[in-house]
Amino acid sequence: MHTIAVIGTGKMGEVLLSGLLRAGWPVDRLLVTTRRAERAAELRERYGVEVVDNDTAVERADVLAIAVKPQDAEVLMSELGPGIPADKLVVSLCAGLPTSFFAKWLPTGTPVVRVMTNTPALVDEAMTAISAGAHATAAHLALAEEMFRPLGNTIRVPESQQDAVTALSGSGPAYFYYLVEAMTDAGILLGLPRQVAHDLIVQTAIGSAIMLRDSGEHPVKLREAVTSPAGTTISAIRELENHRVRAALLAALEAARDRAREIADQNL
Repeated sequence: MHTIAVIGTGKMGEVLLSGLLRAGWPVDRLLVTTRRAERAAELRERYGVEVVDNDTAVERADVLAIAVKPQDAEVLMSELGPGIPADKLVVSLCAGLPTSFFAKWLPTGTPVVRVMTNTPALVDEAMTAISAGAHATAAHLALAEEMFRPLGNTIRVPESQQDAVTALSGSGPAYFYYLVEAMTDAGILLGLPRQVAHDLIVQTAIGSAIMLRDSGEHPVKLREAVTSPAGTTISAIRELENHRVRAALLAALEAARDRAREIADQNL
């Protein structure tokens, strides 16, 4: 079994670590690094995992999962990259950064896999997109899938699609929370207590998502099944269209994709 080191165990690094442990990955096959002593103590106490420095992680691990913030990746890789042997697998969780960013710091031929997951990984319901860098093989992709499958679902995409994935599913949970927040406010406006409105919306969202996943039906068909002629739903849909909600969503996701590209450009 491979030894995995999580480099920079912040929020997403901890998500990966906890998911691997829940899936039964041996704790003695996991290493973590962090810059702060109090964070190291917290991780040891919470997970019983060994906290090491970056150089030790590179020496002992087969797989290096880079989980630092994108703006911190250049400093990390300038210090660490040249010393990473070409037979290690580098898995990037850094939003917006292409595999070519890591390749410029690494020995020629080092395999890099780019991963975009999302916060529902905390409840094992993530959507994780995985892309191969220039030197990553099918075996490397399979290993990355093995790492992230405990967190939810995985999908392979060409790296050229990763900025779109970031906009759609990486940032996606925030859009749903925003919608639930707005609908809760609407429920209060309509006279419901906040908790009642919240419970109604959350369960409706869960049920609707399961129907989308399990029914195999197109979302238009599912929406039409709720939309009676001259009824309440079509009146609401008309207002959404009048306020150009669909166009706003398209523009919002384009903006997120463009920002992902900007992050990459700033670091290349």
